[in-house]
Amino acid sequence: MSTDHHVVIVGGGPGGYESALVAAQLGARVTVVDSDGIGGSAVLTDCVPSKTLIATAELMTEVASAAELGVNFHDHEGDTATTIQVDLGRINARVKQLAADQSADIARRLEKEGVRVVRGRGRLAGPDRVQVSLADGGEETLEADAVLLATGAAPRTMPSAQPDGERILTWEQVYDIPEVPESLIVVGSGVTGAEFASAYLALGIDVTLVSSRDRVLPGEDADASAVLEEVSTRRGMNVLKKSRMESVSREGDTVTVTLTDGRSVQGSHCILALGSVPNTADLGLEESGVQLDEGGFIVVDRVSRTSARGVYAAGDCTGVLMLASVAAMQGRIAMWHFLGDAVAPLDLKKVSSNVFTAPEIATVGWSQQAVEAGEILSETVMLPLAGNPRAKMQGVRDGFVKLFCRPGTGIVVGGVVVGPRASELIHPVSIAVAESLTADQLAQAFTVYPSLSGSIAEAARRLHHV
Repeated sequence: MSTDHHVVIVGGGPGGYESALVAAQLGARVTVVDSDGIGGSAVLTDCVPSKTLIATAELMTEVASAAELGVNFHDHEGDTATTIQVDLGRINARVKQLAADQSADIARRLEKEGVRVVRGRGRLAGPDRVQVSLADGGEETLEADAVLLATGAAPRTMPSAQPDGERILTWEQVYDIPEVPESLIVVGSGVTGAEFASAYLALGIDVTLVSSRDRVLPGEDADASAVLEEVSTRRGMNVLKKSRMESVSREGDTVTVTLTDGRSVQGSHCILALGSVPNTADLGLEESGVQLDEGGFIVVDRVSRTSARGVYAAGDCTGVLMLASVAAMQGRIAMWHFLGDAVAPLDLKKVSSNVFTAPEIATVGWSQQAVEAGEILSETVMLPLAGNPRAKMQGVRDGFVKLFCRPGTGIVVGGVVVGPRASELIHPVSIAVAESLTADQLAQAFTVYPSLSGSIAEAARRLHHV
């Protein structure tokens, strides 16, 4: 398939590079304007680095429970080793190297597919033109048949809580900490805050989590949040609920987080996890007819079109659902739509997502909150993992499988998995939701014995009606 279309993509993250690959596959001439490095924040400063750090934390969690499984460690003199230490410098070096390697892999793939990458900052000069301020100086104007905006988002900060890159940090700055923090305060109990708090706790660091809400992960399944909070506090995390941060200040090596009720918490370091702001300023959007919402996010429909003809947008700059997988799908959908390939509109009820805490929390489809609010009728079953034979073998006591299915038809409409590698275990539930399988169909597919996935089939069997 070959076209004469020129597609210009502003931003080299998942929304940008995945759309570039689809457009190239469909025969378009493709130019990617990239200012931060191919892969964007997902690869360079967010998903890949944080999940690499978390992989080390997972290993620490497993090693910490090794004695229960009959594995003991001894020092060189034969004494029982009772502590495990991390080399944070080596961890961070590995994190940054893996991110750079992944970025280079993607750049090579784009080059192989004939995609031109222009280093610089792009902005719209009308709906069919992108003006690029080149990284090495000068300007270049790119005429486009379609433009895809995939400029991402950046960590939100507040005037009263300004990062200094040394001890008061955004989640993008944590990989430059040279020494293990004596005590860490994480402000914000959403996904990012919970993940970093959980990871650094597993690395043996004293962690305090400041949450303005009445529970950790207020946007996730309440039962899942309760398990994470119980496990985290059992492992030594100090969780301050209903505690809104007023300011963060530093004096020497001490960081003080002052709360709105007058209390204060002190630590050696602080991570600010206060949400994200879209990178949509000074892009020529309004002048080109691209509508923004009140939060500055680009308004798109379900095939990624903006209000300007020929201009699409994908990823965190749209605020649709801030996941790398959603950004990539939005970008692919945009190119399939523009270039006339078969396309299905984005369906957020088929998106699976994961919180990489210990234990992990994976979800797909309709939620418990929606069921309780009467948005959908559903039968629900929740099965603790503690009864699963594989879980017993691995010393896993925390977590569960929860399934939602429609009464009458038995079609699976959602699910939650809490436990080790929940990000992998959610996939069969995700397939069931995407393909409208019934609980019986999910139950009757073979699972390995023993396996954690056996609990998914067992939960589905409990939803069977004679």
